[in-house]
Amino acid sequence: MAKRRFGEVLLKVDNVSLSFGGVKALEDVSFDTREHEIRAIIGPNGAGKSSMLNVINGFYHPQQGTITFKGKTRKQMRTHDAAAQGIARTFQNIALFKGMTTLDNIMTGRNLKMKKNFLWQALYLGPACREELEHRDFVERVIDFLEIQAIRKTPVGRLPYGLQKRVELGRALAAEPDLLLLDEPMAGMNAEEKEDMCRFIIDVNDEFGTTIVLIEHDMGVVMDLSDRVAVLDYGKLLADGSPDEVRRDKAVVDAYLGTVHD
Repeated sequence: MAKRRFGEVLLKVDNVSLSFGGVKALEDVSFDTREHEIRAIIGPNGAGKSSMLNVINGFYHPQQGTITFKGKTRKQMRTHDAAAQGIARTFQNIALFKGMTTLDNIMTGRNLKMKKNFLWQALYLGPACREELEHRDFVERVIDFLEIQAIRKTPVGRLPYGLQKRVELGRALAAEPDLLLLDEPMAGMNAEEKEDMCRFIIDVNDEFGTTIVLIEHDMGVVMDLSDRVAVLDYGKLLADGSPDEVRRDKAVVDAYLGTVHD
């Protein structure tokens, strides 16, 4: 894979700590992500990976620390504000409207881009009609990009798991995010589905210029896709560096990757 060129720091996590009662989900975690980077977060189950994504997109509010996104530092932010500022995400467990078609599910990702008020939309006249057609055109381009034209009118509840994951990615892309958070995008997929998803993630990064932070348990995928890897263990940052650096870090090997044989 050709080496990517990175821009300025887009996301900076500073000394974030998050607790639920007496349980520490995150403890003094710091790392950054640069524009156009693919950044992986790995670690054993319960390491705090999904909690970290939930802090970044405003679903959880840390007791300590700050998040800086596009140069603006905040301790707390609502998920709606995070989305409006350019953060989109997918989920470990698929969160789609199962009775709606692929097209309609992806259209929901355009909601924050729609400027006309509810009355205009309800009447579906003039400017509201033109606006919806413009958004639908963008969604059709996302559908073409993800190669899911054949299922555009299919209710997503009828689709196999791998295609549902692709639709969820499409809904996130419809929001035109600057930062895309992917929570185990390949969980439960077979080898062919994983290969397809890897290709789409690389293409999103290359063609859309989208910065990506992903959680993934498949170490082959992580090492192939990622520019840098942050390793969490029991809520603490265990290591942070390139895939090769992380792969050779003894603490990471002992905690997560297994024994290295020279």
